[in-house]
Amino acid sequence: MGELNIDFIEALDEIEKEKGIDKSTLIEAIEAALISAYKKNFGSAQNVVININEDLGKIRVYAQKIVVEEVEDPNTEVSLSEAFDINPNYELGDYIDFEITPKHFGRIAAQTAKQVVVQRIREAERSIIYEEYVNREDDIVTGIVQRYETNNVYIDLGKAEAILSPSEQVNNELYKQGDRIKAYIVEVKKTTKGPLIMVSRTHPGLLKRLFELEVPEIYDGIVVIEMIAREPGSRSKIAVSSRNENVDPVGSCVGSKGARVQAVVNELRGEKIDIIEWHEDPKEYVANALSPAKVLSVETDDDKVAVVVVPDHQLSLAIGKEGQNARLAAKLTGWKIDIKSESQAKPPLPLLPDEMEEENSGEVFNEEEENA
Repeated sequence: MGELNIDFIEALDEIEKEKGIDKSTLIEAIEAALISAYKKNFGSAQNVVININEDLGKIRVYAQKIVVEEVEDPNTEVSLSEAFDINPNYELGDYIDFEITPKHFGRIAAQTAKQVVVQRIREAERSIIYEEYVNREDDIVTGIVQRYETNNVYIDLGKAEAILSPSEQVNNELYKQGDRIKAYIVEVKKTTKGPLIMVSRTHPGLLKRLFELEVPEIYDGIVVIEMIAREPGSRSKIAVSSRNENVDPVGSCVGSKGARVQAVVNELRGEKIDIIEWHEDPKEYVANALSPAKVLSVETDDDKVAVVVVPDHQLSLAIGKEGQNARLAAKLTGWKIDIKSESQAKPPLPLLPDEMEEENSGEVFNEEEENA
């Protein structure tokens, strides 16, 4: 006879409460596994049905046969006359269960049932973790660097493990085992081994979420991050606006003595951050975006080109090292930016009569020289 320990059956109730796995679902899974176990150990020619008595822990194995006029396969069929001997109410097409429980099936049943329950608990836990993290896509998590493997960095999040792929790593950052870092969840995939959590240190969303953590006005929706332009590990620009005229958006993000922005810079390991005020007027917005350079004038056209004039001594600052400042400003505003110095932008002064004569005499002189 097959039998499961009553304690085991009662444990299913506890699992249902603690893990949220429906007891009837567990019983069905155990029955399905026992059918496979029976066929593996005692032959698979029959249509097998398993019944578990939850009150007594008794397991019964039945061969299910269909009532036919003439039996061709005794493993799956029973004649109408044999059926009548059991119960005269049987008709053609009915199914009859014949008990075939092996004598020593209890040991196999107990082992199989335990495996099923453990597997289902793992699946449920993985599903819970997946649901937790899939709802945190586009959010940041804090974890501890565990190891490098084929250039991937594996980060322990406590309940799960995240992967920081080479394309999401900042070039000048080193991730040492034991380092505590923050990362941005890009994607969460469901796999048979649990959730696959892909994170990033280069995503602009990381910068946004870090400011939300440091600046209560952003978290509360008073200050809004309108746009972010980022060159990871080097420099970023963020454009902010305020929903309250009494709240300075830039000052809120900078914080007292620069404490708030410095906290973000430290988390990003020294990445420079320019915070500028967003403006609906593109001329004002472009001028702000070129900070820290001072802008004298901005002219825009319908092709989204902005011609910017800066003081001569501010030209290199406006362009930035290797064009970075201008490049980030263009990315932040969505405008193509053409920067000119004040002297480049001034039209040449008209020549005085004496200067014109000198120029003409020079030209004549050149011609005579040429003829000579």
